[in-house]
Amino acid sequence: MKRFVFCLTVLGLVCSCGTAIDDQKKDINKKSVLDYVDPNIGTAHSRWFFYTPGAVPFGMAKLGPSTNGSYGNENGWEAVGYDSRHTSIEGFANLHEFQIGGFLFTATTGELQTIPGTLEDPESGYRSRFDKEDEHASPGYYKVNLKDYDVTAELTATKRVGFQKYTFPESDNANIILDIGNQLGESGEVKNASVTFTDDNTIEGWVTTYPEYVKKYQPEGEVNMYFYGEVSKRPKAVGTFIGDEIFKKQRSITGKGSGLFMEFNTKANESIEIKAGFSYTSVENARLNFESEAENLDFEEARSAAQITWSEELNKIKVKDSSTQNKKKFYTGLYHALLGRGLASDANGQFPENDGSVGQIPLDKNGDPEFGFYNTDSVWGAFWNLTQLWTLAWPDYYNDFVQSHLAVYKNSGWLGDGLANSKFVSGVGTNFVGLIIASAYQSGIRDYDIELAFKAAYENEVKYKNRNEGAGKTDLQGFVENGYVPYVPGWETSPEGSGFSVSHTLEYSYSSYAVAQFAKALGKDKEYKELMELSDNWKNLYDESTDFVRPKLVSGKFIEEFDPFAPWEGFQEGNAWQYTFYVPHAPKELVNKMGEEKFVKRLDSIFTVSEKTKFGGEDIDAFAGLTYLYNQGNQPNLHISWLFNYTDHPWLTQKWTREIGNKFYGVEEVHGYGYGQDEDQGQLGAWYVMSSMGLFDVKGLTETNPSFQLGSPIFDEVEIQTGENETLKIKTVNNSPDAYYIQSIKLNGNSYESREIDLKTLRNGAILEIEMGVAPHKTLLK
Repeated sequence: MKRFVFCLTVLGLVCSCGTAIDDQKKDINKKSVLDYVDPNIGTAHSRWFFYTPGAVPFGMAKLGPSTNGSYGNENGWEAVGYDSRHTSIEGFANLHEFQIGGFLFTATTGELQTIPGTLEDPESGYRSRFDKEDEHASPGYYKVNLKDYDVTAELTATKRVGFQKYTFPESDNANIILDIGNQLGESGEVKNASVTFTDDNTIEGWVTTYPEYVKKYQPEGEVNMYFYGEVSKRPKAVGTFIGDEIFKKQRSITGKGSGLFMEFNTKANESIEIKAGFSYTSVENARLNFESEAENLDFEEARSAAQITWSEELNKIKVKDSSTQNKKKFYTGLYHALLGRGLASDANGQFPENDGSVGQIPLDKNGDPEFGFYNTDSVWGAFWNLTQLWTLAWPDYYNDFVQSHLAVYKNSGWLGDGLANSKFVSGVGTNFVGLIIASAYQSGIRDYDIELAFKAAYENEVKYKNRNEGAGKTDLQGFVENGYVPYVPGWETSPEGSGFSVSHTLEYSYSSYAVAQFAKALGKDKEYKELMELSDNWKNLYDESTDFVRPKLVSGKFIEEFDPFAPWEGFQEGNAWQYTFYVPHAPKELVNKMGEEKFVKRLDSIFTVSEKTKFGGEDIDAFAGLTYLYNQGNQPNLHISWLFNYTDHPWLTQKWTREIGNKFYGVEEVHGYGYGQDEDQGQLGAWYVMSSMGLFDVKGLTETNPSFQLGSPIFDEVEIQTGENETLKIKTVNNSPDAYYIQSIKLNGNSYESREIDLKTLRNGAILEIEMGVAPHKTLLK
């Protein structure tokens, strides 16, 4: 496998690897882990980056069909791109990331049209109707028949190269359209674009966009995308267009809305392939990426390689169970966790810097980049899903993720919560990157400049003077100087306070604690004491008369008109019922403050009521659960069901995490991650993966000796290939659909009675044997 991947991605010597492809393809076809991944789960009302079946894990090239990606994205977060409820496809986009989208290709027959048209009237443009039974999606591959043209489109990819294959009917008017200069998904307004067809049958181009979140958090910034590719057949004619204005016999065009078309004569079932390398730095590097990964690779070879890669990565966690549905939930969730937050650096290690220049990753003795640089949505909540999963089985990727953020810090002086080609795209106006870095260090992931990492993380918690808005936390001054963020009505966050003052105060308290533990581990006593004091600030907004956290004015008084169900009034994407439990760094203190009996009764009743709405609401909306008691569909809630482990009722964590997995998660296009809720680049999928294995850490692995709390494992056996190249096995005895509760535990053959277990113990290889039962064992776990 290593020899194969090396040949494919570095040298491009595909011929010498043909035998390896054939042998491993046979292995895949037995009963593959890929059979349990259904990319169409949850595709109703899904985000731009969600549905990209033509991609490899953590890749740059992410290909997928677009049904309404051309419609625009007013606020930068709306669900556009692919929606399973739609019946026509406008084309196939090559780049899908948070705030990044580019290069729509498609194929037609008959009269040339150069605008996409509408869902209501497909014939008004080049889009085509399709039938779901003619659509196939699996990891690394997508296929669909464009009914209006009888053209079969297929997609696959390597890390930085996208492959599109079109199989035409017999036609004297077959067209391939490259729509380059128009908005796609979350990419925002197009500022300029260019596309060219050359005499040697190659295509190249670029587009510059101005995404909504860049507009807000780094107004002087922009996002650049480049491509270079080849077409497998020489066209009989080439032309360009802008909108519906066509320029025949013109092979190059520049300007907003730029596009290019190629016309062919085709025989029945004749296939024409386009393969294109991508880059975020230059056309030259797009060509380099193309030559490095795919110059001698055809579509079928690329497809086989992509599926082998997916099989290898997904098989790092193997589950055995009789429930096909649970396996589908598990492996589709794992697929999304490995799909999002993709590569942004080139094969030579160049990458886009925050200031608009091109950076260079150091090269190792073999001339290879020492790490990969990655784009990312906000890391808000990622510590309760993605980073825990990466820590267990993908620590090298986690390390690169830290390196990516440190590269931006070195260039700009600030950590950026979300990154779109290094541009700040904070998303929610906070910043948890310091916590992410601290967690990596505590988890033994440390192949970076540790002193620089601590400096960046520490400044992220305390530095408020002249704070760059792109770094989030512009309301940090009140938190540091006065012990809380003052409530200011509205949706804005500024040095005067925030409309989300309570949630920000709680979040900053948590991240202060995390970086305090980082300081403690490094022997930095002064910073440790300072940050630990800040971590107690959550108490300043706890109203003991109601046992709710509550907005407080700059005067120090709680607001008088207070509705604990109301979102947006002191709380970002949540309400007081939900955020009162947001003290993940000090859960025992929270339990004691409320009183253990009241805490357990309130929390248990919340889940009892929330079960009736499948723990997040059944409205098809990313914000369906914001006014509910509990909302599994959004980050602020994802640790709450695990808080019973900090009370004398740990079996309720076992019960409710199992029920959430059963009810909130589904295997349908509408009922997948809730009902059209916001999956956020693998976060909800990764939560299911961790929870179904019975492992989770409320503190986000931020303690100096991090550990996982135990929940309710649902599989007969789980085998994890850890980042230490060891094997962790979790076996259950007497497992059944209604056996939610732990009866006994053995660790490496010895009786074990704690409700948590050290990360080191698990990563270094262990065997956990857990006996399950239908009734709680109330005296077992200590």
